[in-house]
Amino acid sequence: MTATESRVKDLPIILPEPSEATSGEQVEQATEEWVEKFRGYYDQWGTLLQQNLDRLSRGSYSLHWLDTEHTHWGTRVQPSSRGLTAADIDRPKVYGTLPEHTEWRNFAPRGSARDLYKDAMPVIEGYDVLDKSHLWADNVNTLYEEAKVRQWNSTTDIPWSELEPVSEELEKAACQLSTFLTEVEFVAGDFPSRWVWRTAPDFFEVNNFLTTQMVDEARHMEVFRKRAMAGAGGLMHPSPAFEWALKAILESPTHSQGTFLLNVLGEGLVLSIFRAGEFLSKTHVDKEIFRLCMQDEARHVSYGTLEFKAYLDAAADRERALADMHRFADIGEQIILTALSEPALLESVAVLMGGSVAEIDEGMEGVGFLWSTIVEEYLQRCDRAGFSRRDRCTIPLEFPWAA
Repeated sequence: MTATESRVKDLPIILPEPSEATSGEQVEQATEEWVEKFRGYYDQWGTLLQQNLDRLSRGSYSLHWLDTEHTHWGTRVQPSSRGLTAADIDRPKVYGTLPEHTEWRNFAPRGSARDLYKDAMPVIEGYDVLDKSHLWADNVNTLYEEAKVRQWNSTTDIPWSELEPVSEELEKAACQLSTFLTEVEFVAGDFPSRWVWRTAPDFFEVNNFLTTQMVDEARHMEVFRKRAMAGAGGLMHPSPAFEWALKAILESPTHSQGTFLLNVLGEGLVLSIFRAGEFLSKTHVDKEIFRLCMQDEARHVSYGTLEFKAYLDAAADRERALADMHRFADIGEQIILTALSEPALLESVAVLMGGSVAEIDEGMEGVGFLWSTIVEEYLQRCDRAGFSRRDRCTIPLEFPWAA
């Protein structure tokens, strides 16, 4: 055993003092497990450490990184009219060809000389999304570029000082709708975060886009929380109905199923609400909020639709994949309907459309039109993905309101 190996193996396990802030015994146990785990890997990373230290002690250079025999040296990517885009750097096949399935469960970049080091690389057990068909969409690079150039800041891009006072009923309705949107935007950011860390880096294009969705949704949550407070109203009532729908999305068994429930159905519903902002908004500040959120939401819905289509198109047994998705959608639609039929949502929207509680019946007529639009646009997205729900949809096509 070398001196370096002896020093590393003899290092004491130093654990933090238990405290309420660090969950005491849980942190102590987790730390001990981590230390023992990486001590167990010492023969692998310790060999690299010893080689590097020996080389330094000899004053010797390696310069192996100058060898281009196993690289794609000389491959030049050309910028397009928009600059050097994600699509541009994927144009050379040596860099842009995505595997249908990857065995690379580490951080070595696709297109690098990584085969030379395969046996010495660690395996990241958390990377278990290894098939392109479980997350890819043909528009993902385009959406990523759009997301980068259309970012906005809810602190400075919304003219908060120009928010005009409205009646107390309208302000309550606006605050209730803002509370709903604050609530649902949490899951729209949390769901992709559940999958990003599990997705092998060979599919980094998808992760790049999903991180923009997470930023978008954090901004949406922020802007609607601010809107609830900016008019001297405040956050209103959360809803168990909303929460059950959000739980179903977050706990979807696969990325494609969750993307269907979130992006194709759930965010499609929210997108329709944003598009109705012209009728819902009683101030130009609210109109601007809906306009900016709408452009973000449209990207998420577009990705979800084409991701779902790609998943079905790539299925080895398409009929079985369709049957599984129909079974999933049968209950998924009902859970989303639980949220869509919630009075805290429908009635606040009706008051905004009608102009007052006294005019809520008139507003309900507008809600009926919005309902039909939500369901029809959802079915259109399903059609585009090759997943016909028109004869099977469990959400009423017409607004089930007894006027």
